Amino acid sequence: METMSTDYLAAVSREHYNRSLRKAQLADLLGLITGTNTNLVSFEEVAGRLKARQEISRRIENVPLEKIVGSVGRYYDFTREFLPRSNVSSQRWARLDAALHALEGVPPVELYKLGDVYFVRDGNHRVSVARANDIPDIEAYVTELATPIPLSLSDFERDLWIIKIEYAEFMAQTHLDLLYPGADICMTVPGRFEVLLHHIEVHTYLRNLELEREDREEWLSPAAGVASWYDNVYLPVVEAIRSQQVLEHFPGRTEADLYLWIAKHRELLAARYGLAPLDPETAVTTFAETHSELPLERTLKGLRLGLHKTLGDERPLGMSEDAFDESRARHDAGERTLYEAEKEAAHRPATDIE
Repeated sequence: METMSTDYLAAVSREHYNRSLRKAQLADLLGLITGTNTNLVSFEEVAGRLKARQEISRRIENVPLEKIVGSVGRYYDFTREFLPRSNVSSQRWARLDAALHALEGVPPVELYKLGDVYFVRDGNHRVSVARANDIPDIEAYVTELATPIPLSLSDFERDLWIIKIEYAEFMAQTHLDLLYPGADICMTVPGRFEVLLHHIEVHTYLRNLELEREDREEWLSPAAGVASWYDNVYLPVVEAIRSQQVLEHFPGRTEADLYLWIAKHRELLAARYGLAPLDPETAVTTFAETHSELPLERTLKGLRLGLHKTLGDERPLGMSEDAFDESRARHDAGERTLYEAEKEAAHRPATDIE
């Protein structure tokens, strides 16, 4: 009778593994379609970016399973919900599942804690089985690491933790938060603060070229370069975004998001039409004429842009003839765009931002 019970549990657990595997495959397929990362978070990547090394405590506790977001080394073996993928041992997973239903004890897992979230150091299969059985928490040996940036569970939705770290790194390099307390430069997409740093570098390079042509002996310091970029490049665009209420057409986005999109838009227009850099108001106006993240507006603006190109595309939508002629004249006189200045700056010593 006992043998039959054991065999029955083994069969049920194997089927439980197969169902979990199919769920993982479906989640990965949907991830490919939507562009969503379905992997667990890599502890090595997070700890490395945080420079988290110092262990501040080790204790045993019951940890909510929903707060375990990643793994040490095995983040490809399971989905973000700890569903097993095909390279996970089915026998081991099913054996642990059967032991759980037979009320057999399993040893505590080992976790690292960073902020308010956890990463599996040892026991990925046990966590996966517990999640599959809707168990709310798991016994664990927890090693907590000191971090300079507080991390919460919500930071790991859509990889917001990356943006949080990049923001801290950006402020550490530019000291913008000290130069302009309360300055609101937030992003919703990872990797964009590096672009801002590049904008500051190129702007500082251009300003120093102007000072050199004026025979000025002092060049901009790194802090002065940051302040000059913020006052003369970033803030005018943001003020135009606010005055034209463009952010209303991009739900969930930020002014800094739009600044970067408008900067790229301005470069594309300059290259296409042979223009000098557009002033902030014109750049924002022409951007708003053709871009929106509201579905109906996006469709209508796309149709307008297509019709505009079909009819000749003599100048950008939303740009007056006087503004177009003036910008083209400035370009003919030698005024460079950011991209053109970038290419020149690549051949000269760059000004570091410290």
